[in-house]
Amino acid sequence: MPLQRAALALTAVVLATPISAADLEIHGSNTVGASLAPLLVGGYLETRGEGPVTVTETGHANERLVQARVDGKPVEVLVAAHGSSTGFKALAEGRADIWASSRPVKDSEVEQFGHRANLKSLDSEHVIAIDGLAILVHPGNPVTQLSIDTLARIFAGEIRNWSELGGPDRPIHLYARDERSGTWDTFKSLVLGSSYTLAASARRYESNDRLSDDVSRDPSGIGFTGLASVRQSKLLAISEGKAPALKPNQLTVASEDYPLSRRLFMYTPGARTTPMAAQLVAYALGPDGQERVAQSGFISQNPIAVKPEFDDSVPETFQRLTRNYQRLTVNFRFAQGRTQLDNKALRDLERVRQYLEREGRVAADLLLIGFADTQSNELRAQMISELRALSVRRALADLGVRDVAYTGYGHYMPVGGRGSARNGRVEVWIRAR
Repeated sequence: MPLQRAALALTAVVLATPISAADLEIHGSNTVGASLAPLLVGGYLETRGEGPVTVTETGHANERLVQARVDGKPVEVLVAAHGSSTGFKALAEGRADIWASSRPVKDSEVEQFGHRANLKSLDSEHVIAIDGLAILVHPGNPVTQLSIDTLARIFAGEIRNWSELGGPDRPIHLYARDERSGTWDTFKSLVLGSSYTLAASARRYESNDRLSDDVSRDPSGIGFTGLASVRQSKLLAISEGKAPALKPNQLTVASEDYPLSRRLFMYTPGARTTPMAAQLVAYALGPDGQERVAQSGFISQNPIAVKPEFDDSVPETFQRLTRNYQRLTVNFRFAQGRTQLDNKALRDLERVRQYLEREGRVAADLLLIGFADTQSNELRAQMISELRALSVRRALADLGVRDVAYTGYGHYMPVGGRGSARNGRVEVWIRAR
């Protein structure tokens, strides 16, 4: 499988090459760089180094140095967190070893970088954590949930008073990330789309934490940040289309069912990745690195079993199907709406295998349930949902997890609006003990 070949290549680099004492530079997302990247670098250096790891400010805003001694030599890692687009520019110019991004690489960036590496390949694209774009208001605001369309109209300035939403008679104050931010790119893509433009009155921020703190002090405020920066603000539930409103939590974000879920990335230049960068990425993707992800306030990709709370929208047939099961906090998703697993899914296969081994479970304990995005008829949706579940079953069999039970549930129980790619998924359930 591609994952196995990539893992072997990465392992070969890690084992064959000692850590260089030269600086490693990570440029890009403030969401990643503010706390997560320094935490991952620190954890990695603790596994390789001698003595304490220190994190210091450089004197420039949103930049930190992580330092340690490895093999008797000083190692210094710079984390510059000025926005996702700045990270791509630094990688393209050869100033960054790793590009930290809170959005996927753009097609234009793939093309621009294509002479060096394919940034969409498994060798270059690494999902290091899952985040939920948090919609924040003042703790005293009585509003508890919004639809994505309503949220877009708020930030476009079409809805200007909280009384229009069942809240107090107060003008709405908008707080938004700056233009260089991957968080802004994600909000613009998932919420504003091509139909809305951010109101000129919005206050713009480079820092997630500062934005959240200011919203928490403003009874009229509403803003958006990464999930790790909720702090003292109040978190709203968000809905898309006819799907139920969801708050971001361990299950809804890890499974990417929450409509404003997003992936956090590290991008590396394929075969030209430096040995130390390869080692750091391998650590970040592994179980120990993912534990650090959880410590940082983001959502780890290490699967855990959760018993979901069903509401009245869940069909009785589905409740019977899953009655004796818990759900793992992982969904398998597909590239471009097909049955081909995407890069994250290829790595999640190994995570499921490791979970079974760690928990003393076997393949017979698993149940895969496939879902289709909206189709022209029920039969076609059922066929697609079963084919997706079968695709995951075969991929698990290639890792030695054979004969897993599977079924399809058609295009019922959507987690997004009509036509949303998030509706096409395979959920993983495990028999309750």
